[in-house]
Amino acid sequence: MTTDTKFSRRSVLKGATTMGAAALATPLYVKRALASSGEVNILMWSDYLPPEFIAGFEAETGIKVNYTGIGSNEEIINKMKATKGQGFDIISPTNNRSLQWGPLELLQPFDLSKVNVDAVNPAMAKIGTDAWNFGDAGSHWLPHIWGTEGIAYRTDLWLPAGDAPSYGDVWSEENAGKTMGRAHSMMLGAGLYMEASGEMEPGSIWAAYEDEETMRKVWGQVTDWCVARKDRIKLIWNDADTQKNGLLNEGVVVGQTWDGPPLALKSAGEPVHYQAPVEGAMAWVDGMSMPIGAENVEQVYAFIDYAYRQEPAGKAIDSHGYNSPVLGADTYSGDTYKKNFSEAYPGDSLANLNPWPAEAPWYADVRTEFVNKFKSA
Repeated sequence: MTTDTKFSRRSVLKGATTMGAAALATPLYVKRALASSGEVNILMWSDYLPPEFIAGFEAETGIKVNYTGIGSNEEIINKMKATKGQGFDIISPTNNRSLQWGPLELLQPFDLSKVNVDAVNPAMAKIGTDAWNFGDAGSHWLPHIWGTEGIAYRTDLWLPAGDAPSYGDVWSEENAGKTMGRAHSMMLGAGLYMEASGEMEPGSIWAAYEDEETMRKVWGQVTDWCVARKDRIKLIWNDADTQKNGLLNEGVVVGQTWDGPPLALKSAGEPVHYQAPVEGAMAWVDGMSMPIGAENVEQVYAFIDYAYRQEPAGKAIDSHGYNSPVLGADTYSGDTYKKNFSEAYPGDSLANLNPWPAEAPWYADVRTEFVNKFKSA
């Protein structure tokens, strides 16, 4: 199962590079009269819905968007567990969290006859019908935004030694006291650097997803390595704004970040660059799911219909800096977005992406143990 999952995610992100040229297939869904009033309550990553996107949707549909921003998958899961799936109509889990959501039974399947699935990258849509088809009831997840985690840096203060930066630059003595990252993914990046530099057996990080014994051995080694270098880390971020603030106001020179925040800064003219590291950027797809307690179902489908149109999707990626699964969305983005994309993924960077593997509940729990050990060291 793990091998198949990794393969499908690699094909997902390779396919994304041809979005602009792909032709739309004839829609299989039947376009119905969509809701034209009411509200929709959305729990989504804090920078995914630019004000212009929300204003456009509200003006066109008459539906008010109540948007609650979050910064982690754990936050989404914990909120839904606490409310037993109530309080929100749309949430935005990442593709690799399906093994954690299935047993919770807090999501309901989409009626795909109401969704223009043909408007999006087919490999990304297939994640929902494959990995998120809980109890064979249908897809409980639709693709919304895709992106990567790699290296951001201040171009006026630091440059990589070679053609591309490395995860190791975040931990280097040269950059001590001037780096940042998110704890769990920064530790995973450290592991990939350890493999590349010969300090760990190649393939260890991915083998850790297979069973708990292997994971404890691998992450024990990674954690010891990170604890020994913890004093070199200036900031541990938890959302998009923390990343931006670190690069602009907190003295951070190099960081392991998502692609969106630094590219948004770059688009605004700040001396910031984001690039896939030599070890390969970590790739993910964030989606839309409907909790069992959703009260505004028709408004949900109206929101999805709007989000799956080329123009709104294309203008949104100009603002937040991530990427859209909507086929042809990039034709509505500006030259700055296209330039940023090509500079973030030069050469064979897209072919070398590391799709984030599916995380079982036991993996997430054990990882939390090691992350807490690192944080408290």
